[in-house]
Parts: sequence; structure tokens; C-alpha cells
Amino acid sequence: MASEYVFISDLHMGGDEQLTALDFEAELLDFLAGLEERGGDIELIINGDAFGLWEYAEVTGPAKLERVIDDHPRVFEQLCATGAEIDITLIPGNHDYDLACYDSHVDRLEEFNVALEQEIAIIREVGDGEIWIEHGQQRDANNRLPDWGSPDALPVGYFVVQRIVAAAGRYSGQARGDWLRDIQSVAPMEEIPRWLLSNYFYREMSPFLRAIVVPLLVFFNLTLLYLFGTVLETVGLLPARFFTDNPVVHALGVAAIVLELIVAVNLVIIAVLALVAVPLWLFRRDLKRTLERFGVVLSGVRVGQGDEPFLNAAREVFESNPDIAVFVYGHTHRASLTRWGDRVVVNTGTWLKKLQHVETWFSRLPGVYYPSFRLNYVRIFAEGDRIVVEYEEIETEQSVDLTRIQRLVARRPPQPEPIPARTVIDPNGRLELPEVESDSDLDRDVSADAGSRSPSVDEGVKRADEGGRVDEERERPR
Repeated sequence: MASEYVFISDLHMGGDEQLTALDFEAELLDFLAGLEERGGDIELIINGDAFGLWEYAEVTGPAKLERVIDDHPRVFEQLCATGAEIDITLIPGNHDYDLACYDSHVDRLEEFNVALEQEIAIIREVGDGEIWIEHGQQRDANNRLPDWGSPDALPVGYFVVQRIVAAAGRYSGQARGDWLRDIQSVAPMEEIPRWLLSNYFYREMSPFLRAIVVPLLVFFNLTLLYLFGTVLETVGLLPARFFTDNPVVHALGVAAIVLELIVAVNLVIIAVLALVAVPLWLFRRDLKRTLERFGVVLSGVRVGQGDEPFLNAAREVFESNPDIAVFVYGHTHRASLTRWGDRVVVNTGTWLKKLQHVETWFSRLPGVYYPSFRLNYVRIFAEGDRIVVEYEEIETEQSVDLTRIQRLVARRPPQPEPIPARTVIDPNGRLELPEVESDSDLDRDVSADAGSRSPSVDEGVKRADEGGRVDEERERPR
């Protein structure tokens, strides 16, 4: 049993073509080197998705891990050096589920002083309490592994990644810039079409075509106002020449001609849209009925979800095992800390680039996906008869990868709410749950980068998860 546990997750190292790029390599190496320098009775636990093995389409089986090792030799050299001074434990997530399917991975990672535990969840002792540690994919209906350890038992999320994310990696070299590899940072995946449209408009569209389209979109609302004002003039609610043939507008000279041209083009576009809107609506309605009659359902899978399934699971673990004081998970890429009395739920976030959709100053222009990093780790240790949970973020000097026009039109994204740097709990204290057990009423201390909410998807894991095995060890041999 270690005296201190350090947690990180969701590094997603690996993938075809540009997906294997590691934006945070320098910060990760410094972090691991710092642990090496500290040494002592510390255990670093990477709770899932250390590697992006699903993102490989050209290799299979153990060869995927070999590709990661070949692509990131400095990281594995540092893992080996750090693992010589402290314990390093890794559990599989969904993106590196292959680690649970081939025993050869245990021996291979051991060569780098990394202990692979092929379990869904593990438990560690800390002071008078225990820590429940998992990745979280079993709480996600689209990524739950139906037969843990079988390489052929794959969830729908695997096929989504293979068809969309891995394909984006293979074609990323054809794009103008390396933006396409950021597809793995788009969350939830339902955002991908809108993200693609945004990047096409700001990065891939012909500059000549964009120069024509941008004024039309910027003045689209003005055209609607002009159309509305013209109607009011016609019915006599406004004086004549208030909108049409306005002398103030004519005084602008050439600018007035350009403005009138833009308004005229937009009026034509509005007329065309009005003409085709009703037929398109009727066609969509008829097509939907036809597909339903043949048993085909459109949009049957929703990938994104909120935190409720994971909080429900944590609640059930706490209720079934009073010794569990801290529930640690990852998977959602949303770092958070939730406190229920003297019990804490921690999400370890991600080291991947995060993309946040922000509106533009001009409502008709596509939104911009603002990039940022939140490189974080969590420390858990005993302090007297208490358990301390410390949250820390690593400073990074990553540049904001936006084009000039994106910087010009995008609003600034709101800052994420801070997570408490230090939380102290009594492992012998009480679990205090919210009165209303719905996600909207959960009494959360802080939740950063919160996403949309969804209903609970499954019963929580107790001592034995129906999808796999749970490590019941209280103290591992060192």
C-alpha cells in the first residue's frame, strides 16, 4: 500500500497519421520526471485511455501498442525511469481496451516498469478508507464492454471511432493545417458535423468565396430588418422612405450601392428559402415515416452524455461499501470534484486539447471551436485520521490555434469554474446525498466543463461488475 496516490487519465497517445501527435509531450515528460525526482512510497495510477489504440486502423492486436511505443520513445523512456523510483499502475479504458485482451501486454509494459492491471476497477487503501478507481466506460451505454477481455466483444463506440476518428487521422494530411486531427477532442461526438462546417468555413473554403459569403451573412439580419420595415411602410405604419429610398443611405455613395446589392442578394436568398422550406419539410416528414415503416430509425445513438450515470454509480458504490471514501473515474474528459458529506467523487479529466464552441459577434457566421488545455492531476493521501484530495493543474504555453478571421469574429469563451485545490474528508464520516437524486439537483461543489445531461444508463458496479472482474486486493506486493 502506497502512502500517496497520483492520478491522471485520458492521454490518448497513439493513432494513425497525425492522431499520434502529442501536444503535451513536454509537460508529460516534466510531470513524470518530477515524480521520479520525488521518489518514495508513491503510486501513479493512470485510470484508463492512456493510449488511443482504437484510433489505429492499419494494425491490429499487440502491434497497436508497439506502434505507440515506436511513436513516443521519450515518453516510454521516462516511464521506465520514473517506474524505477515509484510504482506506476495502468488500467484499461475503452480506447485502449486491447490492453485487457492480450496478456502479452502485461509483460511488454512491465519492461517499462509499468504494472498493467487488466481489470475494470481496482481498489486502494488510504488511511482508514479506500479508493475505488475505474475508467468509467462501463457506465456509458455506447462504450460498455459486453464481455470484458474478449477482443471481439466491442461496443458501438469502437465503430464510431474507427469510421470517423481514425478516418480523420488518415486524411488529416489533406487538410489546410492540422485541424482535422483535433477530431478526438470534439465532445460530444454529435458536435462533429457542426465542427466540420465551422472548420470548412474558416479554414478550407476558398478565400474568394468566403469574401463573398461573409458580407451576405453579416448583413443577413439587416436584410430581415429591411424587409420587415418595407412591409410596415406598405401598410402605412411607418412613413414613406423610412427604409426604402432613404436619403441618409444614398448619402453614403458607393457604400450605399454595395449595401443595396447585398440586401438585394439576401432578399433573393430569403425568397428561395421560403419557397423550398415547405416542400423540404414535407419530404423529410414522408421520408421519416417511410423509414420507420421499414424498421429503420434515424439518429438512434447519442454519444454524448452528462455525469449522472457516473454519479449514480458512485452513489451505489458508497452505499454498498462504507469503506470507500473516494470514487475516481475519467472517460468524460470533464475534470470535476463532487462532495457528498465525507465522500468525494473525482473525475480526472483529460490531457487532450479541449474544444469549446463559442458564438461569434455576428450571429449568422458559424461558431468557432476555441481550443484550450487543462493538464491536471489528482493527489490522494492520508493526513492523520483524515483523507486529503488535492487537485493541481500544470501550466502550459500552448498557443491558441485559430486563424485570423476566427480570432476576429469569435467571442471569448467563459473560464471554467475552479476546482478546489484541497478537500479534506473523514473516512469514518457520513455519506450525505442530495434529497432529490437527479442530475439537476445534485449538490456539486464544482464541476468544470460540464456537458449536457442524460438519464442514468445502468446499475452501478458493486463488488463484481457484470462486465468483468474487480480487483479485491487491499495490499499489493511491492
